[in-house]
Amino acid sequence: MMVGTFLSLMLAAGGSADALSAYPVKSISLKVPAAWTHSMADGSDKFLAPSGDAYFLVDVGAVQTAGMKAQVCVDKIVRSIGGTGWTRLSVGGQPAATRSDSDTAADGSGAVQTVTYVGCNGKTTWSVVFHLEQGKQDRFAPLAQKVGTSVTFTRAGGK
Repeated sequence: MMVGTFLSLMLAAGGSADALSAYPVKSISLKVPAAWTHSMADGSDKFLAPSGDAYFLVDVGAVQTAGMKAQVCVDKIVRSIGGTGWTRLSVGGQPAATRSDSDTAADGSGAVQTVTYVGCNGKTTWSVVFHLEQGKQDRFAPLAQKVGTSVTFTRAGGK
């Protein structure tokens, strides 16, 4: 009975391929699937699912205007990347926003879903952008939410 309970919990959590572990990126930390492959892509941290059906990019930057309030910072980010369709939330105790978009894959192979999370604490900006095959949305959308809402800010210079 205990093994059955364990298996049920693993399946409910998305299985061992989705076991999350903390991963530092510059001045933030987030939880990423331990089994996913990490690489760098055009200056972004990229994490690829073992199946190849999904990946996400993580970017971290510095606020260019000293003394900017965190909410003003998020508002500016949202406006700069299409101000409509965003849901406001708090991630890591700071203002953030999320949006989900559907599109056709660049190679014309089918529909893709992009789930974007952005946030700011007044000093550091971050984004997590998930790309997944739309047919795999039930599988990956809950994971995108777990990763996108796991961001925490670390101390400057610390891990």
